[in-house]
Amino acid sequence: MTHVATEIASQPQCWRTAMALQPAGLPVAGERVAVVGCGTSLYMAQAYAVLREEAGLGETDAFAASEYPAHRRYDRLVAITRSGTTTEVLAALARARAAGIPTTALTGDLDTPVVTAADTVVDLSFADEKSVVQTRFASTGLVLLRTHLGLTPPDLARQAEAAVATELPSALLAARQFTFLGTGWTIGVAHEAALKLREAAGAWTESYPAMEYRHGPISVSAPGGVVWIFGEAPAGLPEQIAATGAEVWLGGIDPLADLVRAQRLAVALAEAQGLDPDQPRNLTRSIVLATP
Repeated sequence: MTHVATEIASQPQCWRTAMALQPAGLPVAGERVAVVGCGTSLYMAQAYAVLREEAGLGETDAFAASEYPAHRRYDRLVAITRSGTTTEVLAALARARAAGIPTTALTGDLDTPVVTAADTVVDLSFADEKSVVQTRFASTGLVLLRTHLGLTPPDLARQAEAAVATELPSALLAARQFTFLGTGWTIGVAHEAALKLREAAGAWTESYPAMEYRHGPISVSAPGGVVWIFGEAPAGLPEQIAATGAEVWLGGIDPLADLVRAQRLAVALAEAQGLDPDQPRNLTRSIVLATP
């Protein structure tokens, strides 16, 4: 079994651990917060930002770490970084510190520069990974943040266990093109699902806010394609998708648990092509840029 398959299957237990944590340094109600990350971590940041702001707990913006606007004033910067070494994340933390903004980092490795770059570090090393492709670290970080907001369903880990154990439908395994859609916080989840299939299997995937599907992306949907909607589908959209001939996938479970199924699909598609999902083409565990 590949590392990533093992790590996907371990998510329910990681989530239970995260749901029991009460770490210091997470945003409090009323703080104006920026959340940064790269790749998968960015998409988790986007999901958290929407969840926190929609809960009325404070203005929350998510940025790719390289795009963090140091000229804006925030009460806290939260950085999500599995490796603790990503150049853009460390640079964003340094800019925030120079501006006197308190910083918190969620990381999977305490023996890295992020430990001194952030004021407070949340230890998620129990969810660190051997695979280049991120799965359990990112989802566990979002579960932790979601739980801190009081928005994690008590049975989330059980739903994830079912997502791990349930056989993937043949229509998903046979598809040639995938479009992932979300609404609100699940837009970040949709982006992450698409990224997983691109990374592990080199699949043709796209992702959009669900209401944007009609504004152009519907043109690529056809027989042999799948349109996967995370969370509740906008009224009338499944019917419009079905009219294109594409397969409509409505998970019917919590969107994070449904993401587990998308992760499993990415591994299955990779293995069907003889690819190693632990070592995707052109990718490394962390992007560390040379100092000019």
